[in-house]
Amino acid sequence: MAQSEMYDLAIIGGGPGGLSAAIYAMRAALKTVLIEKAVPGGQVNLSDEVENYPGYTHINGSELAMRFAEHARSYGLEEVNDEVVSVEPGLEYHGVRLSGGREIRTHAVILATGGTPRKLDVPGEQDLYGKGVSYCAVCDGFFFRGKQVIVVGGGDSACEEGLYLAKLAQRVYLVHRRDSLRASRILQQRVTAECKMEVLWNSAVSEILSGSGGVTGVTLQDTQTGRKRQMSVDGVFIFIGFEPNNQLVPAGVRMSTDGFVITDDQCSTAIPGIYAIGDLKEKYARQIVLSAADGCLAALSAAHYVETRKAKMGAEICELPEILSAR
Repeated sequence: MAQSEMYDLAIIGGGPGGLSAAIYAMRAALKTVLIEKAVPGGQVNLSDEVENYPGYTHINGSELAMRFAEHARSYGLEEVNDEVVSVEPGLEYHGVRLSGGREIRTHAVILATGGTPRKLDVPGEQDLYGKGVSYCAVCDGFFFRGKQVIVVGGGDSACEEGLYLAKLAQRVYLVHRRDSLRASRILQQRVTAECKMEVLWNSAVSEILSGSGGVTGVTLQDTQTGRKRQMSVDGVFIFIGFEPNNQLVPAGVRMSTDGFVITDDQCSTAIPGIYAIGDLKEKYARQIVLSAADGCLAALSAAHYVETRKAKMGAEICELPEILSAR
């Protein structure tokens, strides 16, 4: 790829949102490049099983990611395996600078950098991800029907996900390091009223235990006395926050107090030609299907933006000879 080459659209991030955007952009005949520093599919690759994506009653996460990528590549998508270090908005074009010093010039940019669940950073957490450790009850709760699980956290997300799991699991233990929940009053009331839920106050998970089949239990530490005890459970759901990967969001783009990008219903940001989709965007829920939908919307909006921009540029070029001859 030539350093000075111009693109209609640059997509940063190759998760479900970015790949969906690539499909729609290629079908709209936009000269498109997708930049992904890791493997296509993003966090979907880490899901052992996906059963809530339309068209698949059951599919491995890495296989679904591969099918996303194959679909986008079938249109001749250009891909760059590199890390983006900055996005630099401009009046004539936007610049996307890569770690090797290369700069991509483009009319439009779709930011599909996603987000990352906050981790407990305790022994066993990373090794058991997808094997009993989860950060999404809607995604993985189905696999814990009739089993005992714990939910770590005390905010709205933890309570909401715990209530969801209570519909499926035999028993749900809500582990909170304080003596009162941070969740809204109505959610606290629902948790208290749910007979299948129990709150373990002043408790923190210090280790996640495993056996041959995955999670077998946890070690809980009393946050007041420091005493530890082991507890047998089949799954650990962690909801202590979600952090958007917003390091590349340029100045001038509006963000929520939590760092999520605020867009309109077409995923447009406050800077013309720059879009944000998926888990980077402020939204009600975070699901694969919603990220894919965001990618569709952003690509269609970007196509209209690029076509309008090119038409305007063409009109200005046509007017130039007339202005010169008048002189």
